[in-house]
Amino acid sequence: MPQYSSLARLQQAITLGLLSAGLGWLAWHWNRSPMLATAGFFLVAFGYAIVLAVEFALLRWLGGSHGSLRPTVTQLARAWLGETLVAPQVFCWRQPFGWRAEPDHVEPFAGGLSARGVVLIHGFVCNRGFWTPWLKRLRAAGHPFIAVNLEPVFGSIEDYTPIIEDAVDRITRATGMAPVLVCHSMGGLAARAWLASRAGSERVHRIVTIGTPHRGTWLGRFSRTANGREMRLDGEWIRALEPRLESSVNSRFVCWYSNCDNIVFPVETATLAGADNRLVPGVAHVQLAFRPEVVDATLALIAEPRG
Repeated sequence: MPQYSSLARLQQAITLGLLSAGLGWLAWHWNRSPMLATAGFFLVAFGYAIVLAVEFALLRWLGGSHGSLRPTVTQLARAWLGETLVAPQVFCWRQPFGWRAEPDHVEPFAGGLSARGVVLIHGFVCNRGFWTPWLKRLRAAGHPFIAVNLEPVFGSIEDYTPIIEDAVDRITRATGMAPVLVCHSMGGLAARAWLASRAGSERVHRIVTIGTPHRGTWLGRFSRTANGREMRLDGEWIRALEPRLESSVNSRFVCWYSNCDNIVFPVETATLAGADNRLVPGVAHVQLAFRPEVVDATLALIAEPRG
């Protein structure tokens, strides 16, 4: 397991800085106006909810699909509430402070296993702490796993290929079986880049992507980081990726997507031609990774018999 996460350090600083700013505002203004003090504190603490609301508005305006995939206002409101609740759990606790809570589960099984292994690949501005609930489920089910940290945090997606290669090699040697890759958001693109560079389709049993911008996302146009630019809708890097992959590789993919994904839109960009594309309506981007139907179905795929 990685011993250092620069992303964790960054999110620790942001979380503690926001908490200090909110408490400082509360203490400074309390005697003069408790209402102003409280309002300022909540604005600092929950200002991210306003940003999320803007993302959902853009999704409705620019990214909504036609017909049954077009999100309703009610679906968007519920998705906004769900994302508002789950985001601080991920970005203010699991990733900055709890990213080592569930160590990789490989070494005790060296010599071969009957249970298939899993490599978990997080998304943009995330680390292995994102997967903590999944890691607990996998450990309880007896599946070995490696959850990677993709660094440099703002490097090219191509930079992550050696990290994935090392994890796949280690888990395969430990189990004697091709692993399942479980990927959220940008992690799915990193997995595809690894497949393209290593001709590795036979080395994986399945690739599960959750909210991955396989054809880019409209929001990518605002990014100034290398990996963010590579995720632009129908961008140069995205267009160059597909020809590098084997023609049959998409059949190994299970792609979970939602019509209320506030990060990956238009909706269809999270699907792949020839893949098993599975819609979960009314669910936001981070929230999608922790939906029971997504987790349970993926664990069932991981438990498929050897072969």
